[in-house]
Amino acid sequence: MNLIIDEGNTRIKLAVFDETLLVDLVVTSIDGCEETIQKVITKYDIKSLIVSSVTDEINHIVSGLKLLNKVVLSNETPLPFKNLYDTPKTLGVDRLALVTAAWSQYPNQNSLVIDAGTCVTYDFINKQGEYLGGAISPGLKMRFKSMHSFTKKLPDLDIPLSRVDIIGKSTKQSMESGVLNGMVFEIDGAIAHYQQKFKDVNIILTGGDANSLCKQLKNSIFVNPNFLLEGLNAVLTYQSKNEAKLK
Repeated sequence: MNLIIDEGNTRIKLAVFDETLLVDLVVTSIDGCEETIQKVITKYDIKSLIVSSVTDEINHIVSGLKLLNKVVLSNETPLPFKNLYDTPKTLGVDRLALVTAAWSQYPNQNSLVIDAGTCVTYDFINKQGEYLGGAISPGLKMRFKSMHSFTKKLPDLDIPLSRVDIIGKSTKQSMESGVLNGMVFEIDGAIAHYQQKFKDVNIILTGGDANSLCKQLKNSIFVNPNFLLEGLNAVLTYQSKNEAKLK
């Protein structure tokens, strides 16, 4: 069994995989996380572990775990694609995992992964297995927060759960339209650009806000909320292969 630990900006996910099958998913915070990890390791007799952290807060916990196979994902971890990013040391490990998932599940194909979370990231890998880069923009919650923080009268709003009309008839509705529909226009525009430039492109949408966005996108996409976890599992699996050891 593999244990996947994904520490994001707001929460920690613990996922247990039996080969490629996700068998359990636990969401926790840094407080009490060590005890939760120990319980999961004992329950499932975990043999291998990988951690991806955007904050590095959990790494000291993982370093104390007594497992034979531990991987802390970094820019130096061997991966099954060629990284052509100009500044690889600044590339987030979550983006590396997403690209690994795309290449593992859609080999020898062009793929664009859109991760709609705290920030929205766009990552593209071509059919030659070359990661070319992408883009980063503010996520839905960040956009709402910024309007409230940088003005004196605009309210602090939550992300709407249903479709939003393009014409807002109140300040609240106008803000919701600007944020949600603006995000939809951004994503649809990015997809159209990649499809025009690279022709056949798989579009994968993931992240905490994926379900809020997918219903309004006009493009054909694959929605997979666990794509990052699957990518981390693919990275961990890849480490046992000879080609990874030769890198």
